[in-house]
Amino acid sequence: MIRSFGFVANIFLSPINFLGFIITQLYIALTYTPEPKPRRTMPPPKFYHDDAAWADIEPLPQDEGGEHPLASIAYTEEYSEAMSYLRAVMANNEFSERVLGLTEHIINMNPAHYTVWLYRSKTIAAIGKPLQEEIAWLNPTALRHLKNYQIWHHRQTIIDALGSPDGEAEFIAQMLEKDEKNYHVWSYRQWLVKRFDLFDKPEELQWTESMIDADIRNNSAWNHRYYLVFGNLEGRPPSDSVVQRELEYTKDAIRKTPQNQSPWNYLTGVLSVAQLPKSTVMSFASEFADIEAPDHVYSSHALDILADIYAQDETQKESAVKALDLLATKYDPIRAKYWNFRKAQLNQPSATA
Repeated sequence: MIRSFGFVANIFLSPINFLGFIITQLYIALTYTPEPKPRRTMPPPKFYHDDAAWADIEPLPQDEGGEHPLASIAYTEEYSEAMSYLRAVMANNEFSERVLGLTEHIINMNPAHYTVWLYRSKTIAAIGKPLQEEIAWLNPTALRHLKNYQIWHHRQTIIDALGSPDGEAEFIAQMLEKDEKNYHVWSYRQWLVKRFDLFDKPEELQWTESMIDADIRNNSAWNHRYYLVFGNLEGRPPSDSVVQRELEYTKDAIRKTPQNQSPWNYLTGVLSVAQLPKSTVMSFASEFADIEAPDHVYSSHALDILADIYAQDETQKESAVKALDLLATKYDPIRAKYWNFRKAQLNQPSATA
């Protein structure tokens, strides 16, 4: 650091050195040629009218409302023709390998076309295409279109028919590397848990913990854990051992990041499903918020829970008011109107905070 400072000082304190420095930088700027970025070449358009394999098909163009449609959609010529051929084969109820190729072509142009996906599924079932081959094709397609609902619905259809989740965990890991909070991926993971009864699989819980360890603020991972642990109760209460395990796990997470809302939400969820009062965690919440020491509050979420607990006790209403005032004025003023509403509810005879 000292050498660097001396070098800079030497340049600016000596006019000759400074002039040399400027000339050198100008030379570099004038002679530097950045490496050209490789151009992404688009594949040439594909047409069917000059393909002998499709000579027997009379395409059905889209009817957009007569000779002068009010608001026609500006499809490309390639897409319009491909859809015309798909309408024709659908009208003929044709299920074949060439139809699969046609649907793949259209999906590459418009992966959100639900009708194309549906007809592809029917074709796969009709011709008995090996389902593992379809998954092998679907994987890179999904990776190119991370948030396409139709892809995930199609995947459910194929995996459901296949009857095995083998390989899905690895594929999901690939998807989450690109977007760890992708709603479609997490929804699909929950579907896998339910479809293949993975609720009690230790590996699934361990994977969820690894996702939380990687990002303790990942609300999607917390939500999946809740679904995994409590989603198969069917009205039955959870066991005491599970409740205690989840409470301790969540408390450890909160101690790492007291202002992280995700584990606090999980904590109240555990209490709710176990039918335990919030006062169960009063001592724990007090570790992060003390209304008698308003400058030493480490979590607004702890204050929120304490306000609820105090509100349940007529003798503690004043403490509830203090907690809500701290939230409204100091620790969460952006939601001041909400906290003041909660405070007003304290005076209602039959209301709870």
